[in-house]
Amino acid sequence: MYEYIIGQVKDMKSNAIILENNKIAYFIYTPNPYVFKIDEEVKVYLYHHLREDEESLYGFKNKEDKEMFLNLIEVKGVGPKTALPILATGSISGIVDAIERENVLYLKKFPKIGEKVAKQIILDLKGKLKMEVDLEHDSSSEDLYEVLKGLGYKDKEIKQVVIKVDNTLAIEEQVKEALKLLLK
Repeated sequence: MYEYIIGQVKDMKSNAIILENNKIAYFIYTPNPYVFKIDEEVKVYLYHHLREDEESLYGFKNKEDKEMFLNLIEVKGVGPKTALPILATGSISGIVDAIERENVLYLKKFPKIGEKVAKQIILDLKGKLKMEVDLEHDSSSEDLYEVLKGLGYKDKEIKQVVIKVDNTLAIEEQVKEALKLLLK
């Protein structure tokens, strides 16, 4: 289907943007339209929602938001209009953390999410979401992450260990330190 569209933001609504591309204006629902600026040229990652009675576009500033959206709409009881406010009011790392820790109260704070749907989200997504390594995006931590991933460790284990390793050490020393922590 559609992966992304590049165009100029012409207008904003409370839950959408109007994006012009080749003299065609697209109405695109988005979690937070205010991350865009009027007359700014942007790349918007798209999801095309098609049903018997509805056709709509959902847009995201980055691939991570789109991936989280796609994971959320796979959950029974969560459609695009329910998933959008979750992304608007929560950070991806916070949502992933709540799912992994089975934090029903955190998920219930989102509009249209009751206890039953929150538990369904946890049941369907726990352990299936790619854990993003929340490091200051320094190359040595990313290198360590890739080495440990190559050795077969899971994202969750790696994330817990990488933040404890001194990233000023040489990569070989970082790997040794990380392996000691993983083997405890």
